[in-house]
Amino acid sequence: IPHAREVLRNNTGVIIEFGSSTQLAEAVNTLLSDEYLRKNIASKGLHRMASTAWENSALNHALLFEKVGGHDIDIKFNIPPINLDHIKNMTTDFGIIQFSKINQPDRSSGYTLDDNARAMVAFCQHYAITNDKNDLDYILLYLNFIKYCINSDGTFRNYVDEEKEFTSQNYSTNLEDSNGRAIWALGYLLSIRDALPKEYASIASVAEGILKIATKNVAKIHSPRAMAFVIKGLYYANKQMKSDSQLALIKELADRLVQMYRHEAHYGWQWFESYLTYANGILPEALLCAWLATKNIVYKEIAKSSFNFLLSKTFVDNNIKVISNKNWLHKGENTAHLSIGGEQPIDVAYTIIALDKFHNVFPEEDYHHKMEKSFGWFLGSNHLSQIIYNPCTGGCYDGLEMNSVNLNQGSESAVSYLMARMTIEKSKILAQQTIKQNKTIQNKKRIIEFA
Repeated sequence: IPHAREVLRNNTGVIIEFGSSTQLAEAVNTLLSDEYLRKNIASKGLHRMASTAWENSALNHALLFEKVGGHDIDIKFNIPPINLDHIKNMTTDFGIIQFSKINQPDRSSGYTLDDNARAMVAFCQHYAITNDKNDLDYILLYLNFIKYCINSDGTFRNYVDEEKEFTSQNYSTNLEDSNGRAIWALGYLLSIRDALPKEYASIASVAEGILKIATKNVAKIHSPRAMAFVIKGLYYANKQMKSDSQLALIKELADRLVQMYRHEAHYGWQWFESYLTYANGILPEALLCAWLATKNIVYKEIAKSSFNFLLSKTFVDNNIKVISNKNWLHKGENTAHLSIGGEQPIDVAYTIIALDKFHNVFPEEDYHHKMEKSFGWFLGSNHLSQIIYNPCTGGCYDGLEMNSVNLNQGSESAVSYLMARMTIEKSKILAQQTIKQNKTIQNKKRIIEFA
């Protein structure tokens, strides 16, 4: 019948003729004997039905009400509760697994330094807000993974298979960005060392020792994003314990970014490279961190001009649309030619983190509003009007494509969402504290006036 053919098209099921017990038997026997076929049909079926899940159906109804109601109705997303279940499910006693098949960890995909470094940052964020001591065991686990990956010369390897062996990818891939992420994670952990209970004080000592080794060769790093991650890591480390040598490294790497900016920037293109690629928000954010650490006004000025340029290219009709991984935006091109789809949670998360940092320095700007709008991307404010975060698992889908959502929930996506969610949580808490402080000040003024 037409309905069955529509629902089960593109190999999402098996069609048989009416009343044909022979075809039914053959189809059932084929499915029973072919595990790959069963899983393939199930996966395709899940992807087909995802757009009609309850959250997406609710959003489509809300969008219809908004359209009919005109300016009288404006959709506002509720922020979901914090849920660590999926990330914990993806984590073994060795580290966090790289990929998943839908929401099931794919152990055969192994582990990466990238994912474990990001996971450590996310759990440090969570601990700093909640003081949940359960976080400390995960922080230590991810820290031990970082320690496992460091070489004697201070560089890191990134890829580890399910047998805990380093893979050949470590010798055929540029690992500068991975090295930078590890330093960022180590510095972030050190930034919360005063909040650690005494019985976990050794965590900070271990991180400090690894960071000392890891910074021996960072001057040899030339990837702009790797340099940016290193700047962030050293900035966070220096928030708790000042180091002249680390400040010197921050200046050296920040000066390189400044030099790149001055080489590429001209009217209409205020950026460090001749194209916008991935993880763009990390570059201006790193320069802002460099200004916070050194007070060099040049870093602050270029940070703001480059970040505002980035936002002008990634916000369309007041909604975020990060650069697609299908094609980069080159100097002289406009955003109209960019592919639809190919948007990844990590790029949205980095934008949210950067927006929060810029809002703290430039509170009069529109950064906080854009941060809230960016988080809406995870909840359905995107070109498909479909949810990217999975509230049932606490995971996050791997990407927003042209016509569908990639339903796999790998570590990068899940941790990226959590980092963004914790950034929103911290911002909300600070806003509440500011309101409370202002009320206290106003009450004191009233008492003084009354007296």
